[in-house]
Amino acid sequence: MNIIIYGSQYGSAEKYAKELAKTTKFDCKSYEDIKHLDDYDTIIYIGALYAGGALGMKKTFKNLINIKNKKIIIVTVGLADTTDKAYTDVIKSGLKKQLSDEVYNTVHIFHLRGEIDYSKLNFKHKTMMHLLYKQVVKLPDEKKTADDIAMIETYNKHVSFIDYNSLKPIIQCI
Repeated sequence: MNIIIYGSQYGSAEKYAKELAKTTKFDCKSYEDIKHLDDYDTIIYIGALYAGGALGMKKTFKNLINIKNKKIIIVTVGLADTTDKAYTDVIKSGLKKQLSDEVYNTVHIFHLRGEIDYSKLNFKHKTMMHLLYKQVVKLPDEKKTADDIAMIETYNKHVSFIDYNSLKPIIQCI
């Protein structure tokens, strides 16, 4: 059995997961609906990036007992340019903290760009983004990361970088 699991707060990761499920014919579920993973041969986790990690990933993989003969693919969804190695290195560092060494050392990792619509953010997230924006915009240009620049460029807007063609390398990996 094969499954696509997503952790999505505002919909980008879920959109990618459902599009990939249409193509692969894999089951597709929210991480909140997953109890265990041991019955699956291929596990694809598509998670929105929040505070240095993929939403729901730690909870999902904590109960994985046997990774032998499993193909595990982790896909992150964020706003910054996924071709920026410094950015993807930071993401990988966050993922490493969420997964056991055994799981992390066997996964295939991909990064996709999502979307943000500030009008749909809840009060807590709007407040956090506003405070972060005020800090980041003051940084000298040479200290701004790709994530910082993406946040400045998209602040208080609705911007979508969703590109279903970017799923092709994941499909090839499957």
